[in-house]
Amino acid sequence: MPVSRAREATAERLVPTVAPSALPKFAHSVSLLTWAYNEEQSVQAFLLRALRMMEAAVTDFEIVFINDGSSDRTGELADAIAAADRRVRVLHNERSRNVGYCCRHAIAVASKEYLFWQTVDWGYDLRNLRVYLELLKYYDVVQGVRESISGPRGWLELIRGINRRSDNLRKAVVSIANFLLVRLLFGVPLSDFQNVTFYRSHFVQKLPLASNSSFANPEMLIRSYAAGLSFIEVPIPSMRRVEGKAKGTKLFSIARSIREILAAWLRWGWRLRPAIRREGHRIARVAEPRGLSAEVRAILVELK
Repeated sequence: MPVSRAREATAERLVPTVAPSALPKFAHSVSLLTWAYNEEQSVQAFLLRALRMMEAAVTDFEIVFINDGSSDRTGELADAIAAADRRVRVLHNERSRNVGYCCRHAIAVASKEYLFWQTVDWGYDLRNLRVYLELLKYYDVVQGVRESISGPRGWLELIRGINRRSDNLRKAVVSIANFLLVRLLFGVPLSDFQNVTFYRSHFVQKLPLASNSSFANPEMLIRSYAAGLSFIEVPIPSMRRVEGKAKGTKLFSIARSIREILAAWLRWGWRLRPAIRREGHRIARVAEPRGLSAEVRAILVELK
């Protein structure tokens, strides 16, 4: 079915004008990944917004959308966008397989040189997408963070900035508890494990990923860090959901994620601790510009 005028109007309302950048369009190809379960209120607005954002920043791109066995019109509406624009690829799960499975599936089918993801509720502010992509010329992994945590002051800011952690207090508390558990068990000194992350596709496609829950993102980061990749943390704040309902903080989802974190630690996490301890010097942070090269600092002038 054709995209309705009403939903196009909704998308236009949600999509701000793309700010001009002094950087030319990114010359490398990029895959934007996302997945959704019963998001008929959000899916068309998301895809139209994503197309506009990618067109402004990248020459060659695709959007990979996983319909996770939705029982509403999510898949139908996504297919309508894909029929009108071949840069959108829609894949359908016969039943709901959860966020981790969808993430791994989307990564496996990504066909471009670099990849990253965004939540279908547009949960993270990507106004500086072009800058993040440029940093991939200097670092293996560009990791979004809501708060940069380095030293005692960073931990204080984590607590003081709890309201910036998510769009409501319950989700923020769950987010911090999840972060503290992952950092304590695995020892990777990143400031955020649940945010937007940019990778070179061929590397992350080779990782032996196993998670079927929201631990998929931390698992990728932990394994990448232990493998010796270089990181830079960039500010990517969370955004308030406008339409649809969040599902990630249901008690079942939280319990499943915690169970997977503990199981991953017992299966393979403890074995990576020696490599993780050796790699503590490799995280660059936008919040600590003195440690960045002149070329990187020049790029960061573009941050808005």
